[in-house]
Amino acid sequence: MDTAFTQLLNYASRGRLFPYPEERAGFQVPTEFWYGPPTHKHDDVERGLEDAFDGIDVDGNRGNHDERPLETSDGSSILNGGNMEKGSGSESEELYVGWYGPDDPDNPKNWSSVKKSISSSQVLILTFSVYIGSSIYTPALPEIMADFHISQVAGLIPLSVFVFGYGIGPVVFSPLSEHPAVGRMWIYIVTLAIFVILQVPTALCHNIGSLIILRFLGGIFSSPALATSGATFGDMYEIAYIPFALALWAISSICGPVFGPVLGGVFAQVKGWKWTFWVLAMISGLCLVVLFFFFPETSEGNILHRRARRLHKLTGKKYTTAARQEWASKKLSTVAYDILLRPILITFTEPVVFALGLYIALLYSTLYSWFEAFPIVFTETHRFNTIESGLAYLGLIVGGFVGVAMYLPIIYNKFTRPVLKGNFPPVSMFMKLCLIGSTIFPASLFFFAWTAHKSIHWIVPIIASGLCIIGMLFIFQTVFNYLSGSYPKYIASVFAGNGLFRAFVAGGFPLFAHQMFTTLGPSKFPVGWGTTLVGCIGVLMGLIPLVLIKWGDKLQSSSRWA
Repeated sequence: MDTAFTQLLNYASRGRLFPYPEERAGFQVPTEFWYGPPTHKHDDVERGLEDAFDGIDVDGNRGNHDERPLETSDGSSILNGGNMEKGSGSESEELYVGWYGPDDPDNPKNWSSVKKSISSSQVLILTFSVYIGSSIYTPALPEIMADFHISQVAGLIPLSVFVFGYGIGPVVFSPLSEHPAVGRMWIYIVTLAIFVILQVPTALCHNIGSLIILRFLGGIFSSPALATSGATFGDMYEIAYIPFALALWAISSICGPVFGPVLGGVFAQVKGWKWTFWVLAMISGLCLVVLFFFFPETSEGNILHRRARRLHKLTGKKYTTAARQEWASKKLSTVAYDILLRPILITFTEPVVFALGLYIALLYSTLYSWFEAFPIVFTETHRFNTIESGLAYLGLIVGGFVGVAMYLPIIYNKFTRPVLKGNFPPVSMFMKLCLIGSTIFPASLFFFAWTAHKSIHWIVPIIASGLCIIGMLFIFQTVFNYLSGSYPKYIASVFAGNGLFRAFVAGGFPLFAHQMFTTLGPSKFPVGWGTTLVGCIGVLMGLIPLVLIKWGDKLQSSSRWA
């Protein structure tokens, strides 16, 4: 198990504890390494699919780094005795390191189903444990307002800046996790440790300014769970099964913010608002312990990078990897353009990306508007106490599980089964599935808007909110898969721009949502017209999938990015 714990013990013991194959007695160094950089020819379909799913090719290997067992022109692996065009073999020449054959146990694609499931579960736990932090304090908002003598809008700024933070964080952490010398596991561990530490001064805050700053930093260091999880699944799973992993991960990313008020409501009422952050520190701290001892490195680039170092130590020869050479060849200006400028250019100059970005931003805004709508409906209208108001959010969690249960068999029949047979469906298929969500989403908002009345049983608006999550989940999943298939070469930039865009839109929404609900009214249905307004926007946004089904290919044919 290549975890943070075992890596540290291995380093401290100089390879005696938890030794790697190269550190064990009797290890024979494969002699058939490539002299000079490897070259491969991929057909267009395979290359597009590699990039679209974070560099995973149809054989389940990383296409971006091309770290497969290197092949000769006749297709045989040079690590398994294939013909090899040898160079001079001089000491100054670097040897390229790959896998020790197609069944190399260090390759995450070759891990057992149990190991993959355990590793994936830890990513889900990480996502859940940090994203409850975005909303865990919201049930204690009245107490915070009283302690700091601030308005409700000012009290919601810590929520907004947390969302801003996890939109900004991926700009740094996503490309950093792709660096072969860094990898993914240590990004998770280090940022989570900082996140846990930040909860201590947050719980001890005595003014709103400090709370805002610490919450912003907390959002930044919580972001790897959002920024890197998809790539982690791509490291382990073949392309046909990645939508399954992402759908299950979506439950964590949705249920985290939703469960925050449930947990926060209990401790806010019993212990006070500061305890919401102490509890967050405990939960995320427990997650940190689990990841430290049990989460393995999944980045192929990092695994092979460290293998190259061990081979160098063992033989004295120079070893490198394709991923390392790729990073070494990049200029700083190119990296800066890729990270900072291109995501913004694609987001705001590509009509399809911009339209779908608006759609996703609306969904996130709606999700965070619940933190304003629910207190109005259940605390003010139905007279729930703080704990009961928090429990009202459980309907959203139930909706998430029901949505995934509906989505998985559909995506299996429409995507996974054809891919396993070698038939890759057109990306427009995802927009057809999106129509399911784009119908449920606004309908559920209208349902919620006009059932939030004291004469109507409280379970009815809770059911409506659960239906809304079902619609959201279908839209989230299908839109992201559509973007992956439509912009394979620049998918990292598309997702980075989309994440930043939706975070800033959704983060600002709670600041005016309460005013929108109370101003539009009416008094008998306190969130009626405000929620209806959002639902009407959802109806208009629901036209986007229809447009892309009919004219998506034409729009992409004239695009410089597609």
